[in-house]
Amino acid sequence: METMIGISAQNREVVAHQLSKLLADEFVLYTKTLNAHWNLEGMDFHSVHLYFEELYKQSAEIVDDVAERIRQLGHYAPATLKNFLQLTHLTEQEAKGNTSRSWIEKLLSDHESIIVFLRGNIAEFQEAHKDAGTSDYITGLMEKHEKIAWMLRAHLK
Repeated sequence: METMIGISAQNREVVAHQLSKLLADEFVLYTKTLNAHWNLEGMDFHSVHLYFEELYKQSAEIVDDVAERIRQLGHYAPATLKNFLQLTHLTEQEAKGNTSRSWIEKLLSDHESIIVFLRGNIAEFQEAHKDAGTSDYITGLMEKHEKIAWMLRAHLK
């Protein structure tokens, strides 16, 4: 059945493709956060291990939400590692060492990269593709990433 939500098929396709890139970024970030949680070492292990657990759980929710937004637009979410690696802006590069500082620096960089990507699509989705819903959704998501980035940055001071 065709998706009739007041957005043209062409606009929904463009937005869904951009969201597929976002989904790939979010999945790679989720995987990196798990890696950090599992492989962290150092004197602050316990507290940072728990913090990373909080982050990967939040990340898993974001991954699911982005995939569902793609489905709401009438498209299928990419759901293979191969697709994610082809679509992502992020790298699988690991942190230099397993200290909290090295992991936090890497995760911060990825959150900031996603923030820039989201910010670059807010007006585009609203104005060029007439999709106020997705524009609003990614604005909220950007705010979540900004808060996480702020907290990660605070650890580095």
